[in-house]
Amino acid sequence: MTSRAPSGYVVDPLDPRAPSGDEWARMTPDERERVVAALPTALPEELAPPEGDFHRKAKETAVDALDSFFRRMGRKVYVTAEIGVYYPGEPRFAPDVLAVLDVEPHERNSWMVSKEGKGLDFVLEVHVAGDFSKDHVHNVERYATLGIAEYFLFDRTHRSLYGYRLAAPGRRVYERIVPQLGRYASHVLGLDLGLEGERLRFFIGGAGLPDSAELVAQLGKMVTEVIQHKEDLERALEEERRALEAERRALEAERRALEAERRALEEERRAREAAERARDDEARARQTTELALAEALAEIARLRDKQG
Repeated sequence: MTSRAPSGYVVDPLDPRAPSGDEWARMTPDERERVVAALPTALPEELAPPEGDFHRKAKETAVDALDSFFRRMGRKVYVTAEIGVYYPGEPRFAPDVLAVLDVEPHERNSWMVSKEGKGLDFVLEVHVAGDFSKDHVHNVERYATLGIAEYFLFDRTHRSLYGYRLAAPGRRVYERIVPQLGRYASHVLGLDLGLEGERLRFFIGGAGLPDSAELVAQLGKMVTEVIQHKEDLERALEEERRALEAERRALEAERRALEAERRALEEERRAREAAERARDDEARARQTTELALAEALAEIARLRDKQG
């Protein structure tokens, strides 16, 4: 059953298409919203066939690496996988991976070119099984006709990578991207694509972009290193604390020894002064006794002279 949208536009559930440019231009904003709501977002199996883990992991790893990279760089790049794409009047399709530059990277159920204001900038398809000509021939022609700037094909089964770029502005024909040292330059992304064994990887300079699993592993390694460094630092600080404590105890023992020596010297000085005072007292007492004896002898002599 077809769904009739405003302005007489009909959405065929067997071949849902976005309105042509002229039809879209004649619609009011409210009519456009209703057309967008009428277009299905669920994908039939022929657009998103189940291809197993090899296909899923390659696709998810690519989206994850690109999305994480552009978010870290602070660039507005929308990256996603297998959502319905609607070009005006064209049959919908669902690339394995797509990227659109300079748009808000919020979540979407589909990409409608007329609504978003621009088409796709980058498409990556992952071929594992199924129709060989679809990815290698049909998509090369169709994506160029739609004006998609770059198309890359990762043939996972044959461990091959192919890159295509529009030949020139305004020309809807692809030319093959010639690899340099095994890397394919993406002018759209500002990155290189290459293979590491059976894996597709994006590169900036000579460094491969990590996906979230690798970032988690790197973060885990960093956390482990930080913890190890913290433990090493704590051990070093504890050893330094113990050394300082030992030095403090040695200095305290030396201080107590010096204090004991000082007290001994003080007691010796006091004893010496006491002995000197005792000698002085003894000398004064002897002098007093001698003086008293002399006075007594003088008095006796005086008395004898008086009697005689």
